[in-house]
Amino acid sequence: MRLEVLHVPDCQNLPSMLERLAQVTDLPVETRVIETDADAMRFGMAGSPTLLVDGVDPFAAGECACGLSCRLYRDDDGRMVSAPSVEQLRVAIGGDVAPPTEVLSAWRTRALPLDAVERATHQAILRAFAATGRSPAPHALDQVTAGRAADVLQALHDADAIRLTSYGDIAVAYPFSAVPTRHRVRIGDQVDVYAMCAVDALGIAPMLGRDTVIESVDVATSRPIRVVMRDGRSTWEPVEAVVFIGADVGGGPSADCCCDYLNFFTDRSSAESWVAEHTDVPGQIINRSEAEALATRLFGHLLA
Repeated sequence: MRLEVLHVPDCQNLPSMLERLAQVTDLPVETRVIETDADAMRFGMAGSPTLLVDGVDPFAAGECACGLSCRLYRDDDGRMVSAPSVEQLRVAIGGDVAPPTEVLSAWRTRALPLDAVERATHQAILRAFAATGRSPAPHALDQVTAGRAADVLQALHDADAIRLTSYGDIAVAYPFSAVPTRHRVRIGDQVDVYAMCAVDALGIAPMLGRDTVIESVDVATSRPIRVVMRDGRSTWEPVEAVVFIGADVGGGPSADCCCDYLNFFTDRSSAESWVAEHTDVPGQIINRSEAEALATRLFGHLLA
């Protein structure tokens, strides 16, 4: 594995990147000074500093916005920071000690839009889902996108903040799905929506600051599972229910390679039986408090 950090001369954020990489790996880290926009485009520097793992930027969000600007990253809480965290770097270079919850956190954090128009559009889509239970039509977003709905939606799709159909309609805006899934969520006793996975379903209440009722099933036994989130507290039925976090090893958009594996189970025994039958899906079983904390970390700040 080749690790290289691209940076402009006297980059103030370079030491943070190198110090954190040193905590993650003993592999040598090369550095390359980039002094022109042409070289930034040639080598793939999307702002300084940029980490390349075997020539690939693991924190890229769509097509490279190459240039000599200062680069900022999102931490696990969605805040702007000068360099990725140790955990995010460990995931980026394929370290084997990061638990799946950290992998998922880094994965979804990289999908957060940084551009102001894209961020406003993303939030408008989430609010439309929450208000109606359906995805907004692209033309309904013309005002917030300044008439560039198609381009902005494509950028959000490329970043995996949303997923588009082949016709350009919004099929997914995590945590919401435009088509029925096994995770149905009632928001405030008013609107029914579908969530992409168990963690997404748990994330709707902290994202909206509203009460929710989640109706799901154990994929191993088809037994029902119900989670009521009211006034910041939750009630799980059955109380022994757990959540499995996992993903295909091949990678790809969340909707394709992990959402189908993030499920509720009625108890740990049921989850362990499913895991034993699906050894090709790496992951971990987490309890209710861990699942709720992860959901809040992923979605609680999206509409802030």
